[in-house]
Amino acid sequence: MKSVMPLSSRLIFAALSIVVAVGSHLADYNETHIFNPRWTPHAKFHGGQTLMFSILLAALSIFFAWRRTSDRMGAVLAVSGFAAVYWVAQAGAILYPGTAAFDPEFVTPASYLLGLALQNYIEIVCLVFIGVAAWLALKPNAKWTG
Repeated sequence: MKSVMPLSSRLIFAALSIVVAVGSHLADYNETHIFNPRWTPHAKFHGGQTLMFSILLAALSIFFAWRRTSDRMGAVLAVSGFAAVYWVAQAGAILYPGTAAFDPEFVTPASYLLGLALQNYIEIVCLVFIGVAAWLALKPNAKWTG
């Protein structure tokens, strides 16, 4: 029988989808990234690519969170993967040569807390919520509704 995952999981995944799509645009569609005159057109292209990824991943997360399926594990793995990939990619981006969490002209006292960039805390919180949503959907007494 096809059903949808618990409402609590769907709402968490939907909220995280809004956070990634809207939050990435609030953070990057401004003078620090897309409208930064120091950035080359190709760097702005990749900024735009990242912003489009946020929209597409959010849409996929919402789709897989709300669709009816008989494959519960597959649904949870799909939505969790789509919801997490942006945050994991953002966290891993610092591993490439010459990268920095902030351009020097935009560093403020609030940019880093305990040695971690502000976005690292956002990544951690979002990944924890993804884990919680997945756990709520997979726990033995989870109510998948038809």
